[in-house]
Amino acid sequence: MDARDDLLKLENQLCFALVTAARNVVAVYRPILEPLGLTHPQYLVMLALWERAPRALGELADELAMEPATLSPLVKRLETQALVTRTRSTADERVLEIGLTEVGEALRARALDVPAQVLAATGMTVDQAAAVRDGLTPFAGRRAH
Repeated sequence: MDARDDLLKLENQLCFALVTAARNVVAVYRPILEPLGLTHPQYLVMLALWERAPRALGELADELAMEPATLSPLVKRLETQALVTRTRSTADERVLEIGLTEVGEALRARALDVPAQVLAATGMTVDQAAAVRDGLTPFAGRRAH
């Protein structure tokens, strides 16, 4: 075996490390988000809407790097939970606008503790978490905030 054989070891694969890390990150968030009644994907939708709402479904899908067909059922479930509204744009009825209800807006206050709980669960500092996030930028398709 030459040195190139080490490149094919599972433990040396970037893709394996990223997939494993992604699965584990979602597992860290699960018990933290459960009291809020949110799954991890739903939490991401709410984060985007807390930044700016209402917004078109397509725009929200772009922001979240999701397909509209994948996002739509998530939004419908959030609507069932009375967290968001789905309405047709008056300017263009083809556009579905996603907004926040009062309940959805109020949930933001309860979500303020989520980042600190995630850091506590992982034992990371804010700077360490930012370094990991920023290190993933080449794989994220766009600049992380």
